[in-house]
Amino acid sequence: MTLYQDLALRLGEHIKHGFYQIGDRLPSVRQLAQEYSVSISTVQEAYRQLEQERLVEARPKSGYFVSQPYQHDNLPTISRPPQRPLEVSQWEEVLNMLMIRSEKLGIQLQHAMPNMQAPTLKPLLKTLADLSKQHPQLGLGYGDVRGTIELREQICRLTVASGCQLHPDDLVITSGCQEALSVCLRAVAEPGDIIAIESPGFYGAMQAIKAAGLKVMEIPTHPETGISLEALELALDQWPIKAILATPTCNNPMGYTMPEEQKKRLFKLAQSYDITIIEDDIYGDISYQFPRPKTIKSFDSDGRVLMCSSFSKTIAPGMRVGWMAPGRYRDKVTHIKYVSSSMCPTLPQLAIAKFIRLGGYDKHIRQMRQHYEQQRDHMLTAINTYLPKGTRVSFPSGSFVLWVELNLPIDCLELVKTCREHGISLAPGPIFSSTGKYRNCLRINYSQLKPHERENGIRSLARLIDEFTSTKKTKSQLT
Repeated sequence: MTLYQDLALRLGEHIKHGFYQIGDRLPSVRQLAQEYSVSISTVQEAYRQLEQERLVEARPKSGYFVSQPYQHDNLPTISRPPQRPLEVSQWEEVLNMLMIRSEKLGIQLQHAMPNMQAPTLKPLLKTLADLSKQHPQLGLGYGDVRGTIELREQICRLTVASGCQLHPDDLVITSGCQEALSVCLRAVAEPGDIIAIESPGFYGAMQAIKAAGLKVMEIPTHPETGISLEALELALDQWPIKAILATPTCNNPMGYTMPEEQKKRLFKLAQSYDITIIEDDIYGDISYQFPRPKTIKSFDSDGRVLMCSSFSKTIAPGMRVGWMAPGRYRDKVTHIKYVSSSMCPTLPQLAIAKFIRLGGYDKHIRQMRQHYEQQRDHMLTAINTYLPKGTRVSFPSGSFVLWVELNLPIDCLELVKTCREHGISLAPGPIFSSTGKYRNCLRINYSQLKPHERENGIRSLARLIDEFTSTKKTKSQLT
């Protein structure tokens, strides 16, 4: 245990045992440094960890205080998807959302976009510009189909935090996580095969399943602990499921992180049925926990876990730099990657590799974790303040999206169209199901807008919901 972890543990115990009460001002950084004979940076790191655990809060120019725990007793209900394999639909609705231009005027809450205005990204942008100017030829020729060795080495360093011990040869660079998921699906399954997936689940993964000619078996999912292993085992007994596709850490759209023991059980279940797991870890690095949670890949003893990720959510989607650690399927995914898109652009890979190597990535991630957690709390306050009584909402443990379940007989596909006409863009719940379930649900991004813009957006959404439901009631009464 490091010095700051030990200090954080001691302070946390004092808070939990009532030595400090809610609202009490905690000792200053300098005072603690002197009392425990540690550096100021050690105390700052300890306080940062306690902030992530929601035990303390920092107040500008005032210091640190014991925080009021957030009561998240209105979580979404456990999902109840169809109990049979189905083909994926909803492409038209997904396309309608994707076609909304991000620069369009209005309140953009629909896309899972990171904060790209962060000052901590400036070193990366400078590196990319310098490479383009000083070594333009690097971006003109063919590169290694597996990706640059510089980037693969740095990714191996990053994955140690998630419990993995990878070699650069274990990795293949892709054009974002979407390509990684698509390639892995085609490597482990044939058209007509069944893929088990969380419900609700990421619409991009479902559309990749559709494109590969596969079927989906949606599994009930808990808003705090993730995919139901009991329901999954029943499905495995009943259907010839070929693989499990899951986002167990900072899930999209629910935001939960599966407990470590659950992840181990999921891996053991895959072993006992001799099937593969495709693990989407795209949000893992922006978990609010420290150290970040382990991946299922970290328990992979026989190469059956194909882990996919990218820098689209931690840095920027426009870089189009993703990667996969495909285990025993490495040669097959490399071939599929080659025939589908050949190599990935070299300059963004080299720029990100340098950004990681010089410490810029770690600094950026530390700040983004804290930023997103603060934005989550503000968004939850706005939702609980303005949206209709009975609304349920997830409590993300990382990332920057949350799931809203309205306690109303309302079709969110129609609601979203109305909202777009009034300058508010949202992701409708039905696109997160293969068959269009969750018609009373929405996914909302809280990464980019300023607090007052976000609050105005939720207040306007509440007004539109009220008008929408009132109009529906009036029409039903007239008929």
